[in-house]
Amino acid sequence: MPESPQTPSLTPPIAETVDPVSHMPGARSDFAVVTELLPWLRPFTGRIVLALFLIFAAKLVNLYVPLALKQLVDRLNIAPGLRLLPLTLLLSYGSSRVAVTLFTELRQIVSARVMARASREITLRVFRHLHGLSLKFHLARRTGGVARDIERGGAAIADLLDWSLYSIIPTGLEVLLVTVVLVWAYDWGFALITLVTLVAYAVWTIAITEWRTQFYRAALEANTYANERAVDSLLNYETVKYFNNEAHEARRYDDNLRHLENAQVKATTTLAVLNLGQTAVVAVGVTAMMWRAALGVVAGRLTIGDLVLVNAYLLQLSAPLFLLGMMYREVKQALTNMERLFGLLDERQDVADVIEARVLSATQPRVCFENVHFGYDTRREILRGISFEIPPGGTVAVVGHSGAGKSTLARLLYRFYDVTSGRITIDGVDLRTFTQASLRGAIAIVPQDTVLFNDNIFYNIQYGRPQADREAVEAAASAAHIHEFIRGLPDGYATEVGERGLKLSGGEKQRVAIARALLKNPAILIFDEATSALDSKSEKAIQTELERIQEGHTTLIIAHRLSSVMNADRILVMDDGAVVESGAHGALLAQEGLYAQMWLLQQQEAEASS
Repeated sequence: MPESPQTPSLTPPIAETVDPVSHMPGARSDFAVVTELLPWLRPFTGRIVLALFLIFAAKLVNLYVPLALKQLVDRLNIAPGLRLLPLTLLLSYGSSRVAVTLFTELRQIVSARVMARASREITLRVFRHLHGLSLKFHLARRTGGVARDIERGGAAIADLLDWSLYSIIPTGLEVLLVTVVLVWAYDWGFALITLVTLVAYAVWTIAITEWRTQFYRAALEANTYANERAVDSLLNYETVKYFNNEAHEARRYDDNLRHLENAQVKATTTLAVLNLGQTAVVAVGVTAMMWRAALGVVAGRLTIGDLVLVNAYLLQLSAPLFLLGMMYREVKQALTNMERLFGLLDERQDVADVIEARVLSATQPRVCFENVHFGYDTRREILRGISFEIPPGGTVAVVGHSGAGKSTLARLLYRFYDVTSGRITIDGVDLRTFTQASLRGAIAIVPQDTVLFNDNIFYNIQYGRPQADREAVEAAASAAHIHEFIRGLPDGYATEVGERGLKLSGGEKQRVAIARALLKNPAILIFDEATSALDSKSEKAIQTELERIQEGHTTLIIAHRLSSVMNADRILVMDDGAVVESGAHGALLAQEGLYAQMWLLQQQEAEASS
């Protein structure tokens, strides 16, 4: 007996909630950050192994350089008349130095793709995740701070790999090899001094760096807040100018910069303490080693070449030792930055596709709101039992005073939020059972507040259907009554619209938005105050075109200006989150209720302004 089809669960997957307002994600240990990074590196295991092999080869060759130098000195430390130039040793010495550089640069070539690709893929994953988050997160977040977290986190991936995998591990290997050579060639005294120096160096570096991390975190936070303040102020440039508040914005920005300055001073001061201690430890170790080697030469146990060898190894070790402190500091900073980047992935997707979500395929769907309750905040309900139907290919308009809940209907239909109770159906099927991609692909909206991309007009219209050709874009512009205006511009469709489209007027931006929606050619059309930025003459010119466009589409019109909805099949009047009146234009006027009052008031305003 065949199994009956199962109804997909309407409960989205539950994830740990993270406060979207907070900048600091849930605390992760360094080990947890590294563990989260490892799966992204797995596809590059071969390259990583090859890179490590090249590093180890470079370290082995580098180990031979002081040995060759010792033999050169000892061979030349003979009577002048018997001196023979040791060409083989000279050539091997020079070749080994070239080989060290060759292996090191080959490692860079092999590992470059690993670091760049891992950074790219993780950053892209975070970018996709941010686009997948609900409107609730994006209304609470600060763009500048999120952008900085992504930028620093992406760069930190390459830093972490470069410093830890390709620097700290090989340096540890080099120290071990040098210690083995010193024990093998001389005695445990040299090895003991080396190991004591290393232990003292490591203890000091780790202790001070852990102490310094708090100051680095503070500087990181201050930098993020300052960037947020700057971006927010610049995005609202016009508002700043309207209220003559340049000095006020500068003071607020300077407050953030002052915190950043103080944090950076502390970070720099503590860095000086770290460097001073490291230098002192290495200096004591080097002095002790040279003292012991000098005693050996005086006593006749060691040659001048041996003294040169010990000195060369010390110099060879001191450079990476000094770098080791910086490496550890950079790794800690990279881990902190990556913690913030991965923290963005912890943000919960409040609206998620259900298991086995279906693809919406419709041409003229029936849309129903069935006893819908909703509130952005659980303490305040916005919609109170909304029920209405838009028939296939029909047009329903929703009017009412500001704050009545009209635009919330469009956000719920787009599934930016899920209803608190009740349901919204498309052709009798709860829209939560459809994939969000197919649902939003079937809807186009002309929003009240049109925001354009900082690109040209052609791109902004084509955004409705990115694969559309120029002919289709121009046809949509003609339908939106903006084609002739665009052709009259010096650069035509290549005209840049500026940040958020501020180079265009409100009416011009709204016509671009209308053209973009028409180009998408959706099954469901939403006009959310679509003509609010147009003057009366422009509205009349485009209204007929909009009504023609609505034919064959299921249309929801959200409007404040009643003259734009007179011909709708049905008009809903909303007040305080509920539908208080419903009917055609003439019938609503005859009721002499809220709609009639709004109509009379708007007619009087129109007469007064004419």
